[in-house]
Amino acid sequence: MSRAPYAADPARSRGRLHPDPGGETRGPRDVFQRDRDRIVHAIAFRRLRHKTQVFVAPDGDHFRVRLTHSLEVAQIGRTIARALGLNEDLTEALCLAHDIGHPPFGHAGEEALREAMAEAGGFDHNAHTLRVLTRLESPYPRWRGLNLSWDMLEGLAKHNGPVPAPNWALAEVDAELPLALDAWPSLEAQVAALADDIAYDNHDIDDGLRAGILDLDALCAVPLVAARWEAVRARHPDLPPDRLRGELIRDQIGAMVNDLIETSRARIAASGVDSVEAVRAAGQPLIGFSDAMAQDERVLKRFMYATLYHSPSQLAVAAVARGLVARLFAAYVAAPDRLPAAWRATLPETEPARTRHIADFIAGMTDRYAIGRHAELIGPVALPEGF
Repeated sequence: MSRAPYAADPARSRGRLHPDPGGETRGPRDVFQRDRDRIVHAIAFRRLRHKTQVFVAPDGDHFRVRLTHSLEVAQIGRTIARALGLNEDLTEALCLAHDIGHPPFGHAGEEALREAMAEAGGFDHNAHTLRVLTRLESPYPRWRGLNLSWDMLEGLAKHNGPVPAPNWALAEVDAELPLALDAWPSLEAQVAALADDIAYDNHDIDDGLRAGILDLDALCAVPLVAARWEAVRARHPDLPPDRLRGELIRDQIGAMVNDLIETSRARIAASGVDSVEAVRAAGQPLIGFSDAMAQDERVLKRFMYATLYHSPSQLAVAAVARGLVARLFAAYVAAPDRLPAAWRATLPETEPARTRHIADFIAGMTDRYAIGRHAELIGPVALPEGF
């Protein structure tokens, strides 16, 4: 399918902070394809395989982690981008990179770092994604970061919409390469944000049922799920419910994707946008669910928070994880000589840079590395069994 006039065009990219000659010797790829490949080859991307999605350091091999979640988001994102005539490569790159800034133990780890960093500007995983990709991940000899395109960084910074009050980490990136934070992002970035919602809404259901925390009967009281479950049961009346879980998840993803494509196509047409610049100046998101689907999705999210994310078992493990990260942070602040040699060598002398440097190190940890360092520096920590 040919790209629409409002799709991101690699030939019209705003380029990179650092000129990058010689790329033509490394295969026939455009700027967004190179962005995607730089993410896939990044150490920070590989670390996502041992970072929490919902369940902390899960015993079961079948539960999702940040890496598998990011791959699933990318698959959904590419499907939507293709249907809407958008740039699939930029969409995929944004989807793959969107969670790179998550610390160990997911939102529990983020809460601990936010508290610990209160006097140094706080911590936000979205802004930290930009920090990782522009400063901390440095495989190139002449500059820091992955030297991603402006279009890629803009999409990561604003995939949830304009950012009127960026925190210190995002403000640093914006000062170096202004990202027009007051404007809406490309449609590719908007697709990435909704693909993330579709993925975790449904795959967290799958993991919650597998873990035995979610109850299928209670779940089927949610309107969005009830309609899909009824259709699945009608197609397979002879099969037991446990054989139909995957079919339910697939039907829900399909329903949400189809609604998003249909609604977004109508919004784009009604807006009259005919370029990426017009999309940024539209003053509103053009990718989204219908009002009915948006309402159903909000009801589903409320159910998931009440029964899964804030379930007693999850709250218990989150409390342990928050304490673990807080104690690690305090230990390294009190004795920075315990940092690995490379991190000690670049430790700033003054604040807040010194505290932020320690937070950068902890945020890059995987769940298991954080558990190991806690055992080494402070003592072993017992996570609730099974999670």
